[in-house]
Amino acid sequence: MSNQPIPFLRKTGPTWELIVDGQPWLLLGAELHNSSMSSARYMDTVWQNLVDMGINTVLGSATWKCIEPVEGQFDFIELDSILESAESHGLRLIILWFGSFKNGQSSYAPSWVLKDMNRFPRMLRRKGEKLEVTGTLSILAGDGVVADARAFKTLMNHLHKVDTQRTVVMVQVENEVGCLGDSRDRSPIADRLFNAAVPEDLTEFLFSEWDGLHPQFKAIFSSLPDVLQSLKETTNDNSKDHSWKGVFGENNRADELFMAYYYARYVEQVAVTGREVYPLPLYANAWIPLPPKKGEASGAGPASGGGQPGEYPSGGPIPNVLDIWMKYAPSLDFFSPDIYAGDYEGICAAYCHKGNLLFIPEQRRDDYGARCMWQAIGNHGAIGVSPFGIDSLSAQQCAFTKHYKLLASVSTVVSKARLQPESMVGFFMNDFESGEADQPITKHFKEFDVTITREFVFGKPGPAFGIIIELDPCRFLFIGAGYKVLFTSTSPTSVYTGILNAVEKRVSDAERGLLETERHLGGDETSHDGWVNMANEDPDYGGAKIPILFPARTMIAEATVYSLELSQDIEKSGVDLLSRG
Repeated sequence: MSNQPIPFLRKTGPTWELIVDGQPWLLLGAELHNSSMSSARYMDTVWQNLVDMGINTVLGSATWKCIEPVEGQFDFIELDSILESAESHGLRLIILWFGSFKNGQSSYAPSWVLKDMNRFPRMLRRKGEKLEVTGTLSILAGDGVVADARAFKTLMNHLHKVDTQRTVVMVQVENEVGCLGDSRDRSPIADRLFNAAVPEDLTEFLFSEWDGLHPQFKAIFSSLPDVLQSLKETTNDNSKDHSWKGVFGENNRADELFMAYYYARYVEQVAVTGREVYPLPLYANAWIPLPPKKGEASGAGPASGGGQPGEYPSGGPIPNVLDIWMKYAPSLDFFSPDIYAGDYEGICAAYCHKGNLLFIPEQRRDDYGARCMWQAIGNHGAIGVSPFGIDSLSAQQCAFTKHYKLLASVSTVVSKARLQPESMVGFFMNDFESGEADQPITKHFKEFDVTITREFVFGKPGPAFGIIIELDPCRFLFIGAGYKVLFTSTSPTSVYTGILNAVEKRVSDAERGLLETERHLGGDETSHDGWVNMANEDPDYGGAKIPILFPARTMIAEATVYSLELSQDIEKSGVDLLSRG
């Protein structure tokens, strides 16, 4: 038995933390390509590169087809070797259970499942005027959920026995579930259930909890309270249509809600069996719908999908059905978005519904994705992010290498600040486009308002990223590059706000969160105490003859800000302060 505590989630006020070995774990994650963790030999060529990127947590799959190739016979040889190698490199793992579903399909189910449609029937979808068999197991009939749950329980029990060092810190249950290619299953059993009365437990939940439901759900089903009230008043009136179509309308959103209800119940049956034997944190992820591009019907694509149910997996835990998943899959600790496109901040905010923990298990691995991370952590309290497909990049090629090493160096400071979210702001700015006006980022702190804009340069400003932390009411820490910060006192009697002292910092003890002063900043670097300028590594001089711009070094700075007040004595004397400059 291990002396190390099982990793767990802890909530302090509004802030979630992943606790590993008794300490908060800021998750510097990266997800491998789908097939990578099927081979310990392949992974031996990858581990050091992952370490060199600054990653501390690796997401990789354990697949049903690999661990149970023959029904009832389990094989954990490759997984055990991978656990050992990860631990030897100082890395933690998040296991992705590719069981019945992966990206809306069942391609990771074992062959003995896929070849037996009697025991494991499939969903049907419309194709023109016909119905076609899909590659996705039914969530409404057959032995799929029982067999999947048994395999998942065996996996979790095995991890409990062999992972004595707690290398595995969380487990994702299935991957991006949902009906792909149609808004719902069209099989006979699905039609029967869809045309039958909506389960009373669901209608009662939606009616009683309406005020607290997700805004996206309420926007789609705005007339639902009146419909449900009418049904309650006419319970025995057979003329009323109590079916899914009758209650929620004849549309693809009703289809999606139907699928979400039954998917959540299916995944719950799998999750609860694993949790019974090993209570690691569990979660489910979602393929996020894309908003239509201008001039296009849906923006659908082969890997990214589109904006309508079925173009993305219908029924997965996206914001408008998040309450359904929270209600009917209670063994899952949280629900996560995979963000490759769309409004990054808006999606993060949508997943903070009802205090849901924010973790982004898949996102872009490029510079844009790396910059987004700072907003997720600094603005929305994310426990971490994870770019996908990391093992086909070298550490030198990977945009996250620089960002993760910087964040790791200040992780103790950031983890402490996360417990007081009002004391922190995270942000990013994309590549600058000529002719486009940026909207300044503003944040209200205790005694000062900050305005964040792009760095001061003579030429073209670069992208920006960072976190600003209020250490004390007048003292601030700046992490990142590419931005400028102006301060304004919140006092109505303030006549002047300036920077009393600014210093470049370096990390002297990352584990204890200790910083030491590298340089005192002033003059050109602070516009004579007017602002804090966190320059990029290669600021554009734009042909300027006097080189007053200084490139980023440590990407950490600290400043003390002060305000001058209009005193009563001066006010009585009638001195015009403005006229004195």
